[in-house]
Amino acid sequence: MQKKTVWVFGDQLNRHIGALRDATPESHRVLIIESEQKIASKRWHVQRAHFIVASMRRFAQELTAGGFEVDYRFATTMRSGLDAHITEFQPEEVVATEPNSYSAREMLKNMPVQCVKSDQFLCHPDAYREFMGVRKTVKMEDFYRWQRKRLGVLMDGDEPVAGRWNFDEDNRKPPPKTNHDRWPVPESVPLDKLDQQVLADVAPYTWGALPTGLWATSRAGALARLEKFVTEVLPMFGEHEDAMLKLNWHLAHSLLSPYLNNGLLLPGEVVDAVVAEFEKGNVPINSAEGFIRQVIGWREYIWNCYWQWMPEYAHMNALSAEVPLPKFFTSPETTQMACMKSVLEGVYEHSYAHHIERLMVLGNFSLIAGINPQELTSWMWNSFVDAAEWVMVPNVVGMSQYADGGMLATKPYASGGAYIDRMSDHCKGCAYDRKKRVGEDACPFTVLYWDFFLRHDEKFVKNPRVARQVRAAQQLADCEEVQATAVTILRRLQSGEL
Repeated sequence: MQKKTVWVFGDQLNRHIGALRDATPESHRVLIIESEQKIASKRWHVQRAHFIVASMRRFAQELTAGGFEVDYRFATTMRSGLDAHITEFQPEEVVATEPNSYSAREMLKNMPVQCVKSDQFLCHPDAYREFMGVRKTVKMEDFYRWQRKRLGVLMDGDEPVAGRWNFDEDNRKPPPKTNHDRWPVPESVPLDKLDQQVLADVAPYTWGALPTGLWATSRAGALARLEKFVTEVLPMFGEHEDAMLKLNWHLAHSLLSPYLNNGLLLPGEVVDAVVAEFEKGNVPINSAEGFIRQVIGWREYIWNCYWQWMPEYAHMNALSAEVPLPKFFTSPETTQMACMKSVLEGVYEHSYAHHIERLMVLGNFSLIAGINPQELTSWMWNSFVDAAEWVMVPNVVGMSQYADGGMLATKPYASGGAYIDRMSDHCKGCAYDRKKRVGEDACPFTVLYWDFFLRHDEKFVKNPRVARQVRAAQQLADCEEVQATAVTILRRLQSGEL
């Protein structure tokens, strides 16, 4: 019997998303394409490649168990896979949910595919445009409060629960001095035959430590991770949200972003689970609000900024940053910077770093060193298990590297060694002295921080959020020495001696 085809992409792995929600085994066949061209297009972290491909294959198995006929097709390209499917099955029509990347949507414009609106996020770009109205820009805080109201999350009538919208001030404590294993260890499950086959298939295109079962690749596994987080970890989430520790890479972070980004979890169900625990009295307001802010605030804001500004946005470089990506990003053992080594070794081991490590260590260093933002975007896209173009482009080009000239962030997120010393235990025992800005053992973060504002003083001296830092840099008694030290550091950076 002739059926319609629902084409499901690898980041839409949920029975309740878009075109698949109303499909039935009697009326629809499912197409999933594993593209050799896509897998071979980058040198992926092996845990990222494994997570994506294993999740796709398991989802196909789940759909088959649910009665669907699934054409899981291995093809050279997406186009060749679609053409072969149409030739074999002659579907009435092929329907897809709006893809989550600009390039994929452009690809579908030249294919015989009907698209339906995506509901994988809580705010579709159409609703975001209505919210914007005639405004040219929208602050994340305003968007977040609008989201809280329209979704009815942590609201008491028209007012926020507990009388405050934002509990960030309660969530910025440095790491505790002791008891660094206070947070529950993330769950891990043994790999099976499917996992081993996937690893064999992606091996030629990958790097990094092999997966250990840390990242779930099924809907059931993702739901189990969600349950563990809201009951065991979320109560401790808030206060040390921005802290960093050498011997604890996960702290109280949810580790749920991979599942939200490939569809194994939906944002609404994650928010509902958090609110339920809060309403039972099991979770303090600063933890509940802080986490929900990440899901319905920042995540959805980034998603909509991506669609508002692409495709030109991905290529922006407002600060003319052209330093090539340093070698130690792929060989962390070669750097003497304790913070960079710790975070990069964590990426190698887990395909993951939490948001402060990404922004204030990796991103911060890249910003003040003048590393090319497109190279950094590509590396993060290849490296993180939860990466996607819509995530990485705005977060790197806008938030992290200020390469958009301030379209997303109102200031460059630059800091010296003092911030890292306050929020981590990395500086103790480091080869560099975070208090020094000149000399052979001067902290690269501290030196490059001051040099950054000297290099870009004209651009930032009128920015009210960083003007004071610019003037302080200009008034340094050892200003010329700092700049000379920065030149030496950047030379050592490219020679692999930093």
